[in-house]
Amino acid sequence: MARPTDPIRALLASPPDLPVVEVLSELRERLSPSPSGSDGVGACLVLTAPPGTGKTTLVPPLLADVLTKSAATEPATGAPDGKSPGRGPGRVVVTQPRRIAARAAARHLSDLLGEEVGGTVGFAVRGERRAGPATRIEVVTAGLLLRRLQRNPELAGIDAVILDEVHERSLEGDLLLALLTDARTALREDLTLVAMSATLDADRLRRILGGTSGGASPLVEVPGRLHPLEEVWALPGRTGRLGPRGVPCEFLAHVAATVERALAEHSGDVLAFLPGAREVDDVVARLRDAAHEGVDVLPLHGRLPASAQDAALTPSPAGRRRVVVSTNVAESSLTVPGVRAVVDSTLAREPRLDVARSMSGLVTVGVSRAAGMQRAGRAGREGPGVVYRCCSPTDWARSPLVPTPE
Repeated sequence: MARPTDPIRALLASPPDLPVVEVLSELRERLSPSPSGSDGVGACLVLTAPPGTGKTTLVPPLLADVLTKSAATEPATGAPDGKSPGRGPGRVVVTQPRRIAARAAARHLSDLLGEEVGGTVGFAVRGERRAGPATRIEVVTAGLLLRRLQRNPELAGIDAVILDEVHERSLEGDLLLALLTDARTALREDLTLVAMSATLDADRLRRILGGTSGGASPLVEVPGRLHPLEEVWALPGRTGRLGPRGVPCEFLAHVAATVERALAEHSGDVLAFLPGAREVDDVVARLRDAAHEGVDVLPLHGRLPASAQDAALTPSPAGRRRVVVSTNVAESSLTVPGVRAVVDSTLAREPRLDVARSMSGLVTVGVSRAAGMQRAGRAGREGPGVVYRCCSPTDWARSPLVPTPE
């Protein structure tokens, strides 16, 4: 049998071994146009999957293939000049919460297709775009798609939108979800809308995507493949995790010492979570000063150049280990390979509104249990792992169940 010439179909014919493969047939069935008289109406669907199951890797190509086949068998409903909404060649837009995640997702997909970024798969973030006429999957930030939607409410030329990591509940993400739902109801019934998340209130989101019909969108759940995970409580000293001026230096020293403990007690790479770029750089400097032989210490946050971000996401060479010190970008949006131990500061930086001053800003808070479980899960993807939580069991039990919406 001849190998498919379409790179997307070639990938789907022989996909990588990821848990999401188990539901690809169900997804294809639910996303394909219904033959029972609902022509011209796009699908709406909610997909829940733990981090690392492959939802960002395989769902966009699957949807692009479904829409391309549909366009080949159905007459286009839009004008030939492309200025009116209607089915096209299967253009899919995928949103990510951060620029670093958008670049990484596009690069990973392009590598799987054996192409350069900007071909079948492209990306667009603030100040940078690599996409062309042949691009069928475009990965963008939520803010960028929001601005496109304001300029072009009908989203002409776009057949489907995948909202990834909707559980993060950012202001831009929530607003984009609301506007896309309205646009689909009033202007673009043919628009396919998929919401994907690692953890979220699925029933509530299904009702939102169900629109004015009063029904609920279908839910597809992807089972995870998590190996056994050991939990270790690395209690901080008397200074605690937070002081009057933010994160105390003593606590950052404690996190660095916990990373060294993880290196000594376990094999594999170590992933440490800190609340912000300043804390990441501080802990990286402390670990590099310790000069562990055969260990590379790498930062990972949104302020780094693309080359430094790529280095943190590249597997370690033979005979070497890595410590990746990251903000929450590695919590669910990115996959860091080779991790067998996670050191969690149990802190996060979240946007808050100061009502008295009518200003918003970033505030350092204790991480939610849902986010903490996602962080811990990074250690159990490739084998038995361990998570070191830099707090007491009491503090952990008092943590909110889910992050506070922006």
